[in-house]
Amino acid sequence: MATIALKDVRKNYGRNKVIHGVSLDVADHEFIVIVGPSGCGKSTLLRMVAGLEEITSGTVEIGGRVVNKLEPRERDIAMVFQNYALYPHMSVFDNMAYGLRNARRSKSEIALRVANAAKMLELGSLLDRKPRALSGGQRQRVAMGRALVRDPAAFLFDEPLSNLDAKLRVQMRLEIKALQRNVGTTSLYVTHDQVEAMTLADRLVVMNEGKAEQIDTPMKVYSKPASVFVAGFIGSPAMNILEAHVGVDARGIAIRSGVTIDLPEMNLPNAGMPLLFGIRPEHISVTSEERADMILTVAAVETLGADTLAHCRMAANDKGSDFVLRVPGMMPVYAGQRLPVMFDRKAVHFFDVKTRNRLF
Repeated sequence: MATIALKDVRKNYGRNKVIHGVSLDVADHEFIVIVGPSGCGKSTLLRMVAGLEEITSGTVEIGGRVVNKLEPRERDIAMVFQNYALYPHMSVFDNMAYGLRNARRSKSEIALRVANAAKMLELGSLLDRKPRALSGGQRQRVAMGRALVRDPAAFLFDEPLSNLDAKLRVQMRLEIKALQRNVGTTSLYVTHDQVEAMTLADRLVVMNEGKAEQIDTPMKVYSKPASVFVAGFIGSPAMNILEAHVGVDARGIAIRSGVTIDLPEMNLPNAGMPLLFGIRPEHISVTSEERADMILTVAAVETLGADTLAHCRMAANDKGSDFVLRVPGMMPVYAGQRLPVMFDRKAVHFFDVKTRNRLF
């Protein structure tokens, strides 16, 4: 087991800068998920840790030693890829044993390690099969088993579940989390799937255009996003973000259409200051007209079963929608309906208009 430390790591392709000084300390046994949209640099960052990409500047340490100049095989890491990367002509046993044979381990040790990993991953009855005779989930288990038998200092996962269907992804998420908990190996995991990230991570690294926008626990990232980008990326559906300004008496905020939301207990900045107001769909509730913060008009409805998403406008003649509400699935909601709503005062967010970073 080992710690991993990234210190001001940067990556340039010629004049094109793709990683802009990422620093991260990963504790022994910790499971870190690097999440972000396509092209944000998350896989490039992982490949630099693995030694598959050269580092332009900064340092990567694994187990306390700088590995910048070391080949991948010298870094004591094991990597699981999106496409499994199994040898099609080899059996499951031989695929899992391949790395150990290259390391010149004894036959008895290889057999013991493969047997233990196969038992943990429920592959015992499949050891004689070739990859073509396996399902997608079984192939991914074999890829994880191949990494597991090596007993590395760290696991690196590069979007390992992207090729699986939705139901199988859920199952494999649980298996990966249980596996990491049982073996305790320090892990870096890359994904674009926020649900995957939230359910697996001890801490998240939210990447945006080559920068680590926020590094924190999943619930801290969800409840206190550091920027508008994080607020929009983490959470499904995304947080509602509207332009607003502090009210004249600094006791509330004014949104367009003359709507003011009273926030007497919050320490708001100067009256008239422009800001971005954010609230998640699940923190807006339907109430009586007497208690409502505003009356919204339903523009469209998405029925999800247990929940319904109501896309609403602040004014009936507006185009598009200003707010998305998450309401119980049994609640009748229809287009054109007027909904009196109330905001959870403990779950509102404010961001700077220019920097788009969190204010408080």
